[in-house]
Amino acid sequence: MQIGIVGLGLIGGSLGLDLKAQGHEILGVSRRDRTCTVAVERGVADRASTELSSLSEADVIFLCTPIGQLQTTVEQLIPHLQPSTILTDVGSVKGSVVSTIAPLWPNFVGGHPMSGTHENGVDAAVRDLFVGNPYVLTPIDSTPPASVETIGHLVTAIGSKLLHCDPESHDRAVAWISHLPVMISTSLIAACLAETDPAVFDLAQALASTGFRDTSRVGGGNPELGRMMAEYNQSALLQTLHQYRSKLDQIIGQVETGEWSALTETFEATRSARPKFLKES
Repeated sequence: MQIGIVGLGLIGGSLGLDLKAQGHEILGVSRRDRTCTVAVERGVADRASTELSSLSEADVIFLCTPIGQLQTTVEQLIPHLQPSTILTDVGSVKGSVVSTIAPLWPNFVGGHPMSGTHENGVDAAVRDLFVGNPYVLTPIDSTPPASVETIGHLVTAIGSKLLHCDPESHDRAVAWISHLPVMISTSLIAACLAETDPAVFDLAQALASTGFRDTSRVGGGNPELGRMMAEYNQSALLQTLHQYRSKLDQIIGQVETGEWSALTETFEATRSARPKFLKES
């Protein structure tokens, strides 16, 4: 199968490595000549170009650009596509993406691999990035079932755990477990930066260890991705932020009034619940 990948960063590049290892011919597209050269040298793609027209023979095309560039990319791709070509994306928001792209190209399957690292760019691409992690497809009533099946086969072949849901449910769920943590982590770092005593600030930096590293990691990621999460999943994210603020206010109240038993119960409840979000399936 000829598989096109538009955007040869961490996700697109890692898809290229794994799908190429499955025997598919990978046709890459990037805006930068250097990225194209590196992609071929690293085995991310068999061929790579800065021109979308190079994907005219592709059977499937993975759109791995930032969410804000998807519509323009698809509009520029359409003149070069065969009617049977399947388009799929990897964006972390699905409602706005599917509602925008599906009318442009009915043979579109919304997708979201729940995989990644803090690195970016083609140099960050690695084999087996998707192994054991969920890969969500969000078909709608007009999505061709055969196309959903094709994408499903491709992503399970590289070791992903395939899930299906509607775009809106996806966005509400990822707001809780992906987008909200980024906002919380970001606000944690921002709050630390607000310390006004230079000696305390320097000491905090010197003492920071695994706890701070773990809770601040996603807040130190790609700023563009964080902004896209908020901009394109605004409604669901706001719901989770307000609910989080309510829970934080509850904890503040327990600390202010010395309700140590109630605070302990909160800690016990969260300790019991946490494994349910991380369980192996």
